[in-house]
Formats: sequence, C-alpha cells, structure tokens
Amino acid sequence: MKTIYHGSTEIIKKPLREKGKLYNDYGQGFYCTENIDLAREWACTEDNDGYANQYLLDMNDLNVLDLSSNEYSILHWLAMLMKYRVVRFSTPIMKRSSQWLLQHYLPDISGADVIIGYRADDSYFSFARAFVNNEITLDQLSYAMKLGNLGEQIVLKSDKAFERIQFQEAHFVDKREYYIKRVTRDAEARTAYLKELEQEDIEGTYIRDLMRVGGAPL
Repeated sequence: MKTIYHGSTEIIKKPLREKGKLYNDYGQGFYCTENIDLAREWACTEDNDGYANQYLLDMNDLNVLDLSSNEYSILHWLAMLMKYRVVRFSTPIMKRSSQWLLQHYLPDISGADVIIGYRADDSYFSFARAFVNNEITLDQLSYAMKLGNLGEQIVLKSDKAFERIQFQEAHFVDKREYYIKRVTRDAEARTAYLKELEQEDIEGTYIRDLMRVGGAPL
C-alpha cells in the first residue's frame, strides 16, 4: 500500500476518472503526490482554503509507467507535455520541436494504470517551453527541473487504478500559511533558474542539435 495525497479546495472521498481535466500534464487522471506538504500547497488558492486529501493506493498488479526510470528520459516527459498540455507555439522552431518530440519520444501509455513523473507547475512549464523554443540546453533544463523540490506526481489513469484507491481522511489547509509557501517555492525556482542562465552553456546540447543528429541517448 502507498499513502498518497491530493490537494483540492474540496474533500474528495471518491475520486472519479471522468472528473479529471483533459489538459493536465499526462492527460485525464487523478493527480497525487507522496508529499503532504506539496499537496497542501496545491490545495489552496489566494482566496480559498483547501484540503490535503489522504488515500491508500494498492499498487499490487498495477501497470506503472515510471518516467523517472532508466527506460525513459526528460525528452519523454517533454513529449507528454506537448501531447496533453495546451501549448502556444510562439515561433516556428517551437512548433517543429514539439512535432519532433511527439514523433520520437511520446511513450505509449495505453496500458498504463498509473503514471509517475515530473509535475509541470507554471515555472516548470516555462522551463520546458524555453527548451522546446531552443533557448536553453538539455543540461540546463535537467537542472531547472530539480529546482523547488517538487518531486514526482502519481497519476491514476485506468479504471483498475481507481478501484484500488481508498480515502483515509482530509487535512484542512489554511491558505494564509500554504499559499505563500507555494508562491515562494515558485519564485525561488525562477530565481535559481535565471542565475543558472547567467552561466551560458556554450558547449551544451539544444533541441535543434538533437533534431539535427536524430536524438539523444537515454
């Protein structure tokens, strides 16, 4: 059994697959974390308190697609974002890069009950956009994704996974405490990212380089 948390402005005793938004990082699903403090930050808004809903998930016999495993790279995660998030293509290279990622790195998730991978908060999505727009290198993107200690999210995708989740309790979250923590975490990640960019990665690999040679080793 794995203890997981889902941050929301509501108490959710029975998660429903069809309630998930279509345009989240990995498509429609129920997005959770093993870190209760992160769930608390994601639970509230500037105007609303929230709840860190706690569950037990029986992982036995579930098909797990783990994007952090050696089988995958950050490029597979990027391809997932390009597939499911709403992306505004501001330049021709950005559009071509997105299409290339989808063609070469999009994982087959048709049989996945659960997906584990990065969470793309606003700042992290902007880091991904910068790489796809050929503005930062692969190493700089990998560095940026470790900023803020967001960890990984666990996403329930199949009916089988939804049958295995059990509600435990809901922890109240005060927006006055946790909204500022969320904003601070994001701001600190952006500041560290900009500092990293001051050290120009002249020898680094840009997405245009990857497209030119046909890809990158995992």
